[in-house]
Formats: sequence, structure tokens, C-alpha cells
Amino acid sequence: MNQNFDIIIVGGGAAGFFTAINIVEKSPKLKVAILERGSEVLSKVRVSGGGRCNVTHACFEPNELVKFYPRGEKELRGPFHQFCSGDTVEWFSNHGVELKIEDDGRMFPVSNSSQTIIDCFLQATQKLGITVFTGQSVQSIFKKDNFWKIETQNENYITEKLILATGSNPKIWEMLQTFGHAIVNPVPSLFTFNIKDPRIKELPGVSAIVSVKVKDTKLTSTGPLLITHWGMSGPAILKLSAWGARILFEKNYQFTIFVNWLNDVDTDDVEKILKNLKQEHAKKAVSKKSPFDFPNRLWESLVLASNIQEETKWADLSKIQLQNLANQLTNSSFQVNGKSTFKEEFVTAGGIDLKGINFKTMGSKLQKNLYFAGEIANIDAVTGGFNFQNAWTSGFILANSL
Repeated sequence: MNQNFDIIIVGGGAAGFFTAINIVEKSPKLKVAILERGSEVLSKVRVSGGGRCNVTHACFEPNELVKFYPRGEKELRGPFHQFCSGDTVEWFSNHGVELKIEDDGRMFPVSNSSQTIIDCFLQATQKLGITVFTGQSVQSIFKKDNFWKIETQNENYITEKLILATGSNPKIWEMLQTFGHAIVNPVPSLFTFNIKDPRIKELPGVSAIVSVKVKDTKLTSTGPLLITHWGMSGPAILKLSAWGARILFEKNYQFTIFVNWLNDVDTDDVEKILKNLKQEHAKKAVSKKSPFDFPNRLWESLVLASNIQEETKWADLSKIQLQNLANQLTNSSFQVNGKSTFKEEFVTAGGIDLKGINFKTMGSKLQKNLYFAGEIANIDAVTGGFNFQNAWTSGFILANSL
């Protein structure tokens, strides 16, 4: 038996649901179904943002917003002028979900629970008569006359218009290649760095505002860095992993980073500051109190790493020790050996080559009535609600074009 629908959306995640809801709100007569391979829909929404769902980011200017996308920056400029983060806030408000802005710009539901977003989507699909099928793993997709036929392990579906919102799904990507779409090989993005180093071994939980660069590349990043049990994390590291996703993959995640613990202060300036401190605090122990705006424990660790004993007084510092300390503060070198996934928010760089997509409609340039939403395309962003914004924007544009 074939099940017939006007539009079928493969993928029961954020992009799939948002697209379906917007389509039927605009065209209530359309018969729309969502096919989800898992036993549960919206599972990634549930765990995102530590279970709070980081819906979007308080960057309301399209030309600024695109700068958070290592892949997709150029292509998203037009779409963001049609549906940006401010539109997301308004959309959710109209659907009974108020969002709030946190200090770092991330936006969450006021309830602090991803369940609020899930309930919003489930209630809307129910109200609009959108059919949701779970446990439907797509085995094949083919085109017959002007219709798409989708075979799952236990059902056949026929539709005039097909929307793929399957995220990073290698099986679907493989099928798309048979329709002429080029696929950019997926590699991990948004990961933390594994570093074993005596300077940070006893400092999990310590954070500082830093700048970081990867040796022998142009990769640099600034922002908060968090020391963890396995190495380093925090926005500065995650941004670096996103922008450097391909380069770091090619290095097999073995590389050297340089950390400036004082962010933008250079070595020469720090040497001058340290010389002044030597005069001012002559009789005090160097290691006792950090003269800079970061934790004492980190200061003590860097002092010891500069071959300065715990009880050494400022007056007794040699020229070499001062230089060592300035270097540790502004140019600490760390060896990275491997990566770890950042929370449950596994993001990949890769997917459908963007040249094959029309960003005015989110339609395939190669196949009529085939459309894409969300992370299935070679688009990804740094952490902070940007990957979801891409899902909302692509879904909205797609619904408009249909």
C-alpha cells in the first residue's frame, strides 16, 4: 500500500517540524507528513543547550549574524534578510513561547526547558493535522513521472514534493549523489581539545579570557577558555574547532596551540608591567597573588612553569625569569592530542555542496520538487544558537517558496 501526501518531510528534528508547521499555516489544504527514523521526534532539541534548548542568538543584524557560520556565510546572507533571529523570537512568541536573552547573547525559552519547544511543535502539528510517522528509516528514494517514491523498511510513501531535513545522515547523502548532488565529506566541528600538561592538570574549572592560535596556520580565536579534566574547552576553543574543522581533521587532531592568557596584551608590554611590579612589590612573593584579571591558581601555575620558586620575591627575579614569565603569560605553548565531543551537541562540517541549492527557495537546482532544510547542507555554525537559526530560516524560506 502506498501512502499519498502532497508534501513529505524526511527528518523529525527542529528543521523538519518548523518547515511542516510553516507550510500548513500558509496552506492549510496541503496534506503533509513527517517521517522520522527514530522512535522519538525532536531528540536533538531535547538535549540541546544542556536540556534548555538554545533557540537562537540575540544578533539581529543579518550581515553580522552570517559571521558566525564557518560554512554558509555567503549563502545565508539573503535568507537572513528574509527571516532573522528577531523573526524567530516573534514566531515563538506568536506560538506561546517567550524567549529570554542571557549575558552571552544566547536565547532560551523563559521556562529554561527544551520541553517547552517540543510541546510547542507537537501541539502545532496536531492542531494543523500534520501526520508524524516514527520508526521510518528511509531505504530508497526514487522519482517516477512527477512524483517521489520513498520506501522505508515497512511502508511506501508517494509525494509530489519532497523535503529532506535529515541533518548529518550519510545514507541520505549517498542517495542524493545518485540524483547528481555533490556531497562535501563530513568532518567533526565544535569539539574540545585533549591536552595533558602539568600546568593545567590541577586546574579544572578555571577559566580566563584569552586569545588562542594554532601553530603553522592562520587559525586564531578569542574569548573565554575553560580548563577541563581532559584539556581545554569554552567558546574560544569551540570557535577554533569550528573554523578549523577541516584543517584540524587533516592534522589528525595532533597540533600545537599558543595561548595568550592576557588576551590582547603582547609580550613586550607584559615585560614592562612585570618590571614595574618588581619595583612596587619588591618584598612580596611573586606566586602569591595574580596581578592580572585571572584566577590566582592559574597565575601560580604559570609562575612555577617559569622556573620561579614558590617563595621567590619580586625583587629577586632575574631578567631571564621575567622573560620566561612574560612568555608563559602571552605565548604558552600546549600540545593537543585528540578531541572530545562538546556535550551532546555533535555538529559536523559537511553535507550537500551549496552550489547545488537555490537559496531563494531552498530547492535543489538539479531536481524539481526536491528541497532541503537545516544541517543536511554544508552549513554549520559556532555554538550559541546559530545552528538552530539556520534550521528556522531554511524552514521558513522553504515554506514560503512552496
